[in-house]
Amino acid sequence: MLRPYVILYAVGSTIIAQAFATQIYQPPQTSQEGYHNRTKRPNFVMIMTDDQDLHLNSLDYQPAVLKHFRDKGTFYSKHFVTMAQCCPSRVSLWTGMAGHNTNVTDIQPPFGGYPKFIQEGLNDRYLPVWLQQAGYNTYYTGKLMNAHGTSTWNKPFPKGWTGSDFLLDPYTYNYNNATLQRNQDPPRSYPGNYSTDLISSKALGFLEDAASSDAPFFLGVMPIGPHAETVQPASPGALPTFNPPVPALRHKDLYQGVKVPRTDNFNPNKTSGASFIAKLPQQNSTVVEYNDEYYRLRLATLAAVDDLVDAMFERLEAMGLLDNTYVIYTSDNGYHIGQHRLPPGKACAIEEDIGVPMFIRGPGVPEGATVDSPTTHTDIVPTLFSLARIPLLKQFDGIPMPITEKDYANARHEHVNIEFWGENLDEGMYGSPTDPSQMNNLWNINGTSNDLDIQRLWPRLDALLMVTKSCKGEACTKPWPLIHPRGDVQSLREAMNPDFDEFYADQHKIKYDACALGYFPSLEGPQHVLPYVDDTYSYMQGSHWSDWT
Repeated sequence: MLRPYVILYAVGSTIIAQAFATQIYQPPQTSQEGYHNRTKRPNFVMIMTDDQDLHLNSLDYQPAVLKHFRDKGTFYSKHFVTMAQCCPSRVSLWTGMAGHNTNVTDIQPPFGGYPKFIQEGLNDRYLPVWLQQAGYNTYYTGKLMNAHGTSTWNKPFPKGWTGSDFLLDPYTYNYNNATLQRNQDPPRSYPGNYSTDLISSKALGFLEDAASSDAPFFLGVMPIGPHAETVQPASPGALPTFNPPVPALRHKDLYQGVKVPRTDNFNPNKTSGASFIAKLPQQNSTVVEYNDEYYRLRLATLAAVDDLVDAMFERLEAMGLLDNTYVIYTSDNGYHIGQHRLPPGKACAIEEDIGVPMFIRGPGVPEGATVDSPTTHTDIVPTLFSLARIPLLKQFDGIPMPITEKDYANARHEHVNIEFWGENLDEGMYGSPTDPSQMNNLWNINGTSNDLDIQRLWPRLDALLMVTKSCKGEACTKPWPLIHPRGDVQSLREAMNPDFDEFYADQHKIKYDACALGYFPSLEGPQHVLPYVDDTYSYMQGSHWSDWT
């Protein structure tokens, strides 16, 4: 059962990485006046790719993204997904809730996919529904989530959309023969049309629709690039075939000779990671060549996304909408190719899989700025609410991302929670500043990381994980008050005070009674920490797991 250890792996790596960051905010190059003095509610355009990496440098091959977002907006350099899988990540984004609160933990039923989204009542509790209640028109084109397909598109319809044109399974990842479903019309196939170009055209059409109304709008633009092309089997029960992504014909010869970045963790001479990763054989030259070709195809596939980005900004500017529109660019999860000897893929708790591109551009957003404070997909909807001046909801497990230097005072500074449900794996911890490639597993090592004693650090991380693995609302971003209710500890470094050694040694350990692919808190062992009060601590008046979920 992967869940407890992957969270610890991820929380360990990100807490250690973020708690001692020295350069958090690079000052803006433009005035922030527009951010603080708006009278008209802003519009939003969100562009989200599928499986785009951050750490393999794909952004370096997207001149339009760099021009429109990096140079004219703010880059969130440590933005993480809540789960390195498409559907759970997307549901967390749209709801502002962690995976253990959406209980959408897989890409297919019974524990994931669109049917699970409906079963959990989330069709009434996600971004477009809330925006419409606030007076927004809402539009969407592209991929919504896995298992939203030709047999489920109207069971029921996704709520909250003024206009929509969804890609549908099982043809979502067919680059040249997609099936889409517009508004409440029957699905329609588009043989011979390149998928990303289709999404671009439909997005531009929705911009025209949005501009015809006086209401503010949200437009979601969700192309499939650079996801692998997935060919569905002809026989029932057979597994799909995953092929490399397919670029548009105009881009098929781009990037000849480009290779996967040869970082320290690319097909390393020594093993790295934990569990099965530590047992992988080194890849031979044929596999490495395949990885490089796969990488080139991903980059070439993203070229059409870059064209889409350029077209969106040209149209926004031509229509006079750009000055009052926030535009977001991100991905649903990251990707690895050859790192730690892994074949192309995702779903691991390594930086390549959990870290994704994240840009925001809009009125008052600093140009060319970088925010190094950790942020996550559960923060995106609260950020939109804040920018639209909509009161935040108690169900949000995230907080608004810092837009200005002033905002940073209320930003998350230390941790994000990353989850996964699957098979049991060993634990791992990495010191990000000194080991960004995650080659040296500090688990069970006597020594220090970031000047902290590792063996004393583990019990603190266990206690922190005890809160975040079942947190709701504010506790997800401010876990320390549950552990130290007197308020004398607000960070991991403060918790490392030797006076607390015995207290943390006596904490419950994370354990699971059974492996499940969904979130069943009754199977997931202790759900509470022992709060510190002076030199004594108690069991929160005997609280039960149901009080925490």
